[in-house]
Amino acid sequence: MTLTCSEDSIPGVLLIEPVRFEDDRGFFMEVYHQGKYREAGIDRDFVQDNHSRSRRFTLRGLHYQLKHPQDKLVYVISGEIFDIAVDIRRGSPTFGRWTGIALSAQNGRQLFIPRGFAHGFCVVSETADVMYKCTDFYAPGDEYGILWSDPQIHIKWPVQTPILSEKDAHNLPLADVPREHLPVYKDPVHRGLQSDNR
Repeated sequence: MTLTCSEDSIPGVLLIEPVRFEDDRGFFMEVYHQGKYREAGIDRDFVQDNHSRSRRFTLRGLHYQLKHPQDKLVYVISGEIFDIAVDIRRGSPTFGRWTGIALSAQNGRQLFIPRGFAHGFCVVSETADVMYKCTDFYAPGDEYGILWSDPQIHIKWPVQTPILSEKDAHNLPLADVPREHLPVYKDPVHRGLQSDNR
């Protein structure tokens, strides 16, 4: 497994490129190996795996949990998405900045998104099956969101008129979210920056 993080990425958001072994039968790859990922700096205990299927132009996000913050490891098992992480930690030197990467079944890439970031993606293939591992459980009463088209964040989505849930369509821009509804930046002690909400 190789682990890379491009220079213009936000510190703590990591691009992972697992080794894929291919032959005329197909391929084999490890999508997660606790020991190897910990050696690479992702020292987390994942407790829940999620699987979503979406059709072309669907946009999900930008989501986060506050009292039950989640680190996420995102990858795609069919199709292709444009995956986004936005730093929403109050006091962070990169507050309001975003980074995005194309994840697909073909390229096998993964994105590690630390807690304190809002996460979202849009589907650019006919359909996409997205898997993501989380370090805390889904908490229905602890869901928050940032408007996908926030003009100050200015994400360069590859879709102009996405398919949205009713809830995502009415999320607030980051500047309008009450301060108490945002995570707080805390200097990292190791890779994968954390907020101090718990």
